[in-house]
Amino acid sequence: MEFVSGYRDEFLDFAALLFGWFHKFVAERGAVGASVEGHWQQLEAQIRSLPQDPALWVLHVLPNRSVGISLGQGTEPGPGPGLGAARLLGDEPLLHLRDLSPYVSFVSLEEGEEEEEEENGEEEGAGMEKVEPEEDGEPAHNSRESPQEANPPGEPEEAEQEAGGGVDGCREDKAEDEMGPERRKGQRSEAVPLHLSCLLLVTDEHGTLLGIDLLIDGAQGSASRGSGTENLAPRAYTLLCHSMACPMGSGDPRRPRRLTVGDAQLHRELESLIPRLGVKLAKTPMRTWGPRPDFTFASLRARTCHVCHRHSFEVKLTPCPQCSAVLYCGEACLRADWRRCPDDVSHRFWCSRLAAFMERAGELATLPFTYTAEVTSETFNKEAFLAARGLTRGYWTQISMLIPGPGTPRHPRGSTPSLSLLLNGDPYQLLSGDPHQGDGPALMPPVPPDPPRGLFGSWQDYYTWRGLSLDSPMAVLLTYPLTVYYVITHLVPQSFPELNIQNKQSLKIHVVEAGKEFDLVMVFWELLVLLPHMALELQFVGDGLPPESDEQHFTLQRDGPEVSVRPGSGVSARLSSGTKEKGGRRDLQIKVSARPYHLLQGPKPDLVIGFNSGFGLKDTWLSSLPRLQSLRVPAFFTESSEYGCVMDEQTMAVATGGGTSLPQPNPFRSPFRLRAADNCMPWYCNAFVFHLVYKPPQGSGARPAPGPGLAVPTPASPPAPARRRRGEKKPGRGPRRRR
Repeated sequence: MEFVSGYRDEFLDFAALLFGWFHKFVAERGAVGASVEGHWQQLEAQIRSLPQDPALWVLHVLPNRSVGISLGQGTEPGPGPGLGAARLLGDEPLLHLRDLSPYVSFVSLEEGEEEEEEENGEEEGAGMEKVEPEEDGEPAHNSRESPQEANPPGEPEEAEQEAGGGVDGCREDKAEDEMGPERRKGQRSEAVPLHLSCLLLVTDEHGTLLGIDLLIDGAQGSASRGSGTENLAPRAYTLLCHSMACPMGSGDPRRPRRLTVGDAQLHRELESLIPRLGVKLAKTPMRTWGPRPDFTFASLRARTCHVCHRHSFEVKLTPCPQCSAVLYCGEACLRADWRRCPDDVSHRFWCSRLAAFMERAGELATLPFTYTAEVTSETFNKEAFLAARGLTRGYWTQISMLIPGPGTPRHPRGSTPSLSLLLNGDPYQLLSGDPHQGDGPALMPPVPPDPPRGLFGSWQDYYTWRGLSLDSPMAVLLTYPLTVYYVITHLVPQSFPELNIQNKQSLKIHVVEAGKEFDLVMVFWELLVLLPHMALELQFVGDGLPPESDEQHFTLQRDGPEVSVRPGSGVSARLSSGTKEKGGRRDLQIKVSARPYHLLQGPKPDLVIGFNSGFGLKDTWLSSLPRLQSLRVPAFFTESSEYGCVMDEQTMAVATGGGTSLPQPNPFRSPFRLRAADNCMPWYCNAFVFHLVYKPPQGSGARPAPGPGLAVPTPASPPAPARRRRGEKKPGRGPRRRR
């Protein structure tokens, strides 16, 4: 698939941005360091001429004593391919955080914790969290010795050697301090872990990332010689200059009106340097994590060229002048994409289709919530939205870039899902917010005393009956159970009326290629509220599920006013539903099978559902789709874009000779617009829904299922850039559209 915006973990885009910018920064820092003092004077003069940013800028100093970086097999230290940057930025990028584990992992450097190495993507992120100041509060100012007067900015290389940091320095330290890692258990590489002693981070007051520098000591043993943060002023000054000349996050080169520093000693050392840039330094250092209590990193806004993958801080990106869907850095990349082979992957083939997809943006953004305009914008700042409402724990971390740090309760994935966190009896605990942040917890209201009298076909109807305010963002999590509800109550009766599904008292549903929906498994408890007359069995199937969860199952039972959980391990809990149920007892059984769907053995299901499937992204679909063809059960799938639906139809035709129904917008899609790095198409979780159309059995005499539609005729040459079209005659534009 050409576009993976709706399927790729956002944290990987974040990592690709950091590696790309840091690689450029290191290269240019070395070139400037080798220059004469006059070059620095010229650079400072250029920065003083930049437009002024009214926002406050922040230089964060984040020391780290307990987390090291372990490089995988075949990698080398450095910001380039050594950390898997090629896989992050290349033509076949990784899609999931766990896929990074062969390239880089984070290990504990604290005594007695060597065995607690981070073996997968989730634990990698935990190591990342350790270097953030939420763990330590105010940065430790006494962690480094008092340096001499700051070196002039023309001598950054000496400063790097004194600091013992930098990419080159880490190789020397590694050679000098080869302390054997034999005592580390399960380490994949024989290389000694590198110690990231300090992280310098430049942001604005809104949390937009503008620049980053890493100070690496090298081996674990070398970390004991010092914190690796001595004499930071020249290095920090160089970082600030580069952040102003080439902001990482977004926007044109600019200098801040005012700068604050998160370290008292570094603040004193920069007092004589910062005025050279025409920037006012705050009178006192910043004493807290951020300039505001609700400070958090902003969602990523940097974009990339679809062809060469260069970021917007390197080149100016513009959309295709004809479809406005795909981003390119210039005419050369546009022409290269236009003429790609084979023809059905070229932009010439897709341009008119993508233009039609772009026309659905307004329809997908039509939602009843009070925050709709904010969350459906292309510049939506998801992290700030969640932080302002205190949605920084529980299931809300699954839709953000927040990752639990060391010492926090482990993510429920990998054991009976969420059971250990539900022993207090509240089935909605993981849906609540942090009572100490934002506007307080976002709790689900009590279950209405009477079951629904009719069927819900929109968020507006459901919110009204459920007692939720239209200001509540619960739809972001409830999109999964409400989509299942919509399939059962609306789509199956329309497409398969012979099943009479609404009158069934029990349903067996397979959730295929399960991923994030399994991490949010307790949200499906809402199905018991919406369908009180049914006993439901949800079996999550997929080789991406944790192997230790294979064959596990547990049951949610509505015993009058309570719900009990009976997992296979024998642990039980009582969960209050908040109201007394009318009618008989109904159950929700959860089963887990950590294997591809075509290898699953067992009874035939009544219904198959897949969320944000992406048939073209995983080879196992070429075996799973024929298995579904043989079962011939109703199978419904959602996609995050109309583009994904077209690709799924093509994959279905290749795998089985069948097809798919026309996709239709899902009224219970998530309201959050997903970030797209190399395109401007509207992406939403569970945006569209369709069902499989199976190829008729041989000899049945039925007409074959429709295959992929014929290609729409497209012009033989790429669309001219906007600057050329302005010179054309206006009457000529109409006929081009008619063709």
